[in-house]
Amino acid sequence: MPKFLTEAQIRDYHEQGFLSPIDLMSESDAASILAQLEEAESQHPEHINAENRNNPHLVFKFLDDLAFNEIILDAVEDLIGPDFSLWGSVLFIKEPASKHFVSWHQDATYMGMTSNNFVTPWIALSPSNKETGCMSMIPGSHLSDIKPHDDTFGEDNILTRGQVVKDVDESKAVDLIMRPGQMSLHHGEIVHGSQPNLSQQRRVGYALQSYMANDIDQIIGENMWLPVRGQMRSQSKSTFLSRPATNMSEESVALRENVNKNFGDILYHGAEKRRKL
Repeated sequence: MPKFLTEAQIRDYHEQGFLSPIDLMSESDAASILAQLEEAESQHPEHINAENRNNPHLVFKFLDDLAFNEIILDAVEDLIGPDFSLWGSVLFIKEPASKHFVSWHQDATYMGMTSNNFVTPWIALSPSNKETGCMSMIPGSHLSDIKPHDDTFGEDNILTRGQVVKDVDESKAVDLIMRPGQMSLHHGEIVHGSQPNLSQQRRVGYALQSYMANDIDQIIGENMWLPVRGQMRSQSKSTFLSRPATNMSEESVALRENVNKNFGDILYHGAEKRRKL
């Protein structure tokens, strides 16, 4: 018996590779989280900025709380089972009238896991639509494994390596239009991307990338996991991360820096050059 999703939604996810939109919270609750995020950006610009948006849940309590939201966890459990951990999180922010975009790609390409059957909730904290540069998905593209990617390191490409899948049939793309407080769920191998923000407001999304069943291991870099639900992973192969008790404690800042260094080693493995993470 599913905990949150319907049987039809579960079937659609496995067939299409994504679900959207899903009501997670009210617009006012999303606005409150966005206000806390913008306050954090103002107070700690050296720790949360355009070049440092990975794993903010490790240092900001309100983002950690969101990562443990029961609706999110119940939906994830319906898709991958009761025992899972969180690998990381990323803020995807496009400033007003910016040229930044996300090329067609598959998340799992450079993550170095033993399996790519994992799920990423993407939470809209501001309107996400065609004008603001919402995500678009290619339905069913997760069923044919990882496709070749070219690293472009494009200046306006938000992705780490500016990686791009060639020959995508964009006529099949589905735009994920969400109001603040809604979320989408997508598979680690779904081909997706997004266009620039043409509006006069920020487009702010928070990706919990990704929740993974505890039988998935990291094979590039160190195994660093935040335990979330169910039975624990094997301690012999994993480093377990801790949740922040307060915002920006000395211990949590040091932990995030270490995790982000490991992220860099993983995501840039085999790359010709690096950009700042």
